[in-house]
Amino acid sequence: MKRLEYDVVILGGGAAGMGAIRGALSQNASVLLVEREASTGGVLNQCIHNGFGVRVFKKELTGPEYHEMYLEKLKGFDAMYEATVLDIDSESRLLKVISASGIYKIRYGALVLATGARERPFEALRVPGSRPSGIFTAGLAQHFVNLENRLPGRKAIVIGSGDIGLIMARRLTLEGVEVEGVYEIMPYQGGLTRNVVQCLKDFNIPLHLSTSVVKVHGKERLEGVTVAKFIDGNPVSGTERFIGCDTLIASVGLIPENDLVDKEIEISSSGGAVVDDLMRTSVDNIFAAGNNVCIHDLVDFVTVEGEGAGQNAARVAKKEKMPKRVGIFKKGKGIRVISIHYTTATIPFKMYVRVDHPMDMAILRINDTNLKTVLNAKPSEMIEFTLDPTKYNLKGEIELSAVEAKR
Repeated sequence: MKRLEYDVVILGGGAAGMGAIRGALSQNASVLLVEREASTGGVLNQCIHNGFGVRVFKKELTGPEYHEMYLEKLKGFDAMYEATVLDIDSESRLLKVISASGIYKIRYGALVLATGARERPFEALRVPGSRPSGIFTAGLAQHFVNLENRLPGRKAIVIGSGDIGLIMARRLTLEGVEVEGVYEIMPYQGGLTRNVVQCLKDFNIPLHLSTSVVKVHGKERLEGVTVAKFIDGNPVSGTERFIGCDTLIASVGLIPENDLVDKEIEISSSGGAVVDDLMRTSVDNIFAAGNNVCIHDLVDFVTVEGEGAGQNAARVAKKEKMPKRVGIFKKGKGIRVISIHYTTATIPFKMYVRVDHPMDMAILRINDTNLKTVLNAKPSEMIEFTLDPTKYNLKGEIELSAVEAKR
């Protein structure tokens, strides 16, 4: 077994992992990337649509363009590609990793988790019927079309209105596939408004809210589905209708990828790594950033988080004394997701939240103080703001809430 040692080891080479590499290198740390694919970039490599880079590069880029431009900023790190982490021992600061060249034990000064998220499968919806071929997650369909030049079928429906599902509705239409519609069980969209407009409305693809699949038809190949209206999560009798199709694309959410460490660090109720404003987990020398913390809607946010995690991981690896946590955030009324759970109240930091239902106008509050007014707040769109400990009391228990108001 081969032995290696680095100041900072980063798991995952997507947007968050690349950001972490840059952050750690800025502190003159020795850096090792462990990546299960053959290169960096992660899901960026298959996202050939634009919309990336508005914050980081001040221009709209495709996923591969964003990857290549950011990779140019990274010099002087080591990498193990097509590698799998077998075990993490946080007490001894050891990783066990296997790759084509052998098994390694790697000692680290600090670890950054940039493992992203995985797609929730269609099976998680427990829809009755068989499971014939022709059922794909949106990301898998995107991989087939964009990287392998293969079409999943000829007539499709999309279940769930997450961003990749919306983007794939457009992509398949451009490739000549008939997309009958997008079906969303909630009474509101699951993706960004710009994607609803650019991917559905611009291509006359209908979005059916409060509607979902209640039965799958077909044996060897998908032959069709039955959809129905839903109220409060329950199908409405008498609203069923059959749709003939050979392809079902499921865009029903993402799950933070933390299986490796779910017994090592604190995990939130949504499955994300619980972090403080330094992107530090409940283990002092383990940091996390990106979609394994909470699901982000912009890759730029993920990269910036990764840079901060990498910088602070390098500081810990070099045995710099780090501030203690002095405040804890609680989700109040109207808030579904928060990105940061604890604060050291030392420097200003970015915070991201999601509301739990659409609001024509939402007033974000921190304890009893108004923080920000947001028009057309939606659960699908993250709200970004900066918390400055010189302006707000960030000690003790801090409640974040969203109050619905009229314009």
